[in-house]
Amino acid sequence: FRQLSIFQRAPDMLQMDTQEQQGLNNSDNGKSRSFLKVTLGRDITKLKQDMVERTPRWEEKEEQKKMMKPVARVEEAKENMAVKLPPRLEGIKKTTVKTAPTVQGNKAKTAVRPASGVEEAKEKTIVKQLPRVEEAKEKTTVKPTSGVKGARENNRSKDQIKPKEPSAPVKTVTSVPRAAAVTEKKKLRAADFKSEPRWDFEDKYLLDNSSPPSTCSESVKAKAAKSDWLRDLFLPNIMLFTDKRYFSDSEWDRLEHFAPPYGFMELNYSLVKEVMSLLPPKPHQQLLLADSNSSTPTCISCAVVGNGGILNNSGMGQEIDSHDYVFRVSGAVIKGYEKDVGTKTSFYGFTAFSLVSSLQILGHRGFSHIPRGKHVRYIHFLEGTRDYEWLKALLLNKNIRKGFLDEYGQKPRERFDEDFTMDKYLVVHPDFLRYMKNRFLKSETLEKPYWRLYRPTTGAFLLLTALHLCDQVSAYGYITEGHEKYSDHYYDKDWKRLIFYTNHDFNLEKRVWKKLHDENIMKLYQRS
Repeated sequence: FRQLSIFQRAPDMLQMDTQEQQGLNNSDNGKSRSFLKVTLGRDITKLKQDMVERTPRWEEKEEQKKMMKPVARVEEAKENMAVKLPPRLEGIKKTTVKTAPTVQGNKAKTAVRPASGVEEAKEKTIVKQLPRVEEAKEKTTVKPTSGVKGARENNRSKDQIKPKEPSAPVKTVTSVPRAAAVTEKKKLRAADFKSEPRWDFEDKYLLDNSSPPSTCSESVKAKAAKSDWLRDLFLPNIMLFTDKRYFSDSEWDRLEHFAPPYGFMELNYSLVKEVMSLLPPKPHQQLLLADSNSSTPTCISCAVVGNGGILNNSGMGQEIDSHDYVFRVSGAVIKGYEKDVGTKTSFYGFTAFSLVSSLQILGHRGFSHIPRGKHVRYIHFLEGTRDYEWLKALLLNKNIRKGFLDEYGQKPRERFDEDFTMDKYLVVHPDFLRYMKNRFLKSETLEKPYWRLYRPTTGAFLLLTALHLCDQVSAYGYITEGHEKYSDHYYDKDWKRLIFYTNHDFNLEKRVWKKLHDENIMKLYQRS
């Protein structure tokens, strides 16, 4: 049997679904004083009444009187106590339960940790089955409730518990909350892993089969299918965006294995559930194909504009604006740089932090507000808790909670147009973020003890998103060979060297963009 940790909070312990425990509250508040009160969730007086009313089949009257003695404060439980199980526990096998090692003087072994006030529970507890439990064998098993997963089949008693002297044999089983000797699933924490954890379902993702196919013979998807490199990597129908339809308890359990932004590890369940419940369903994942009204084969072209210094004095503005759609990211300064970066914006990609910090840092450079307009759509990459808090405030049109980017402005909705609606707002699915990391940008940093620091750049996420939405993609302002010649950003007033911090892998991104260009999957703007 596995012992439950004495440091585990009582509400997290497994609980048996019995009538006696319907009133059980938190057992770690210091007020519970008895093993029976922790186990059965009733006060001692009620326990006495229950035993009088529910043990009519005992024939030994003197023994019955013994067993109904008050056990206030449970300093010494000298006799075995008999309590009936509810009718639902049929076919029960004998099992023992270990008390936590901090309970002094325990002779009983139990998997249930008593409250801190319990001092001595010296004898084993016997639970008598209800009359409806017929022909139960001397050894029976406790059947876990449906809410407990992975209960082991070998939860069987090593110590045979026998009744003292009743005239008929008593089928015995200890009272275990919800399941017998089952340890509560340990909550996953990133700090417990010395490198990024890998699971057998790590590379499995939600797929979308509802979107229309592309009619472009030279699309990214068509080229990827012909590429020896991309054929087995590129998923043309992967789920890109999430909404209320894609959250459930089973999805929480699955995605809780992955650290944000690739899943829900260490996030607050109630917060994530509330935010997800507020996201309206999106009719199509491949929204650009769905928007296309052309009956003739056509190719949807997209320009993705990064903020790299290579764009300064590039004169690429007109070429960028000639595309059907233009994607921009984070601190997308346009004012004063129209000839280099264009003026058109169709999609704006960001994290909550990149958005609010860009407005604060670059406000004096002309980035006083994010791109707005009737045709602008927003792509939000959720990094972690602060993004969920920020998005919750946006969805409810409320002030951001203190401590979560509130120093950059109280109300996220103020960043958008007055006629802003969630129809224009796209939240990227964690599966898609994990897919981009696993299949395209899997850095060696993930094998290091500081693996949690790494994630691809927001610009990298945006470019790969465009490659899954558009037929033809051109990338501008992304890192290339010879980047050392250019300043960090195209809007820098003074030359600044691009610094390679641990949280991003710019060398890896540089190689991937070059390979996509060389394979003719996309066009990468490079200056000789």
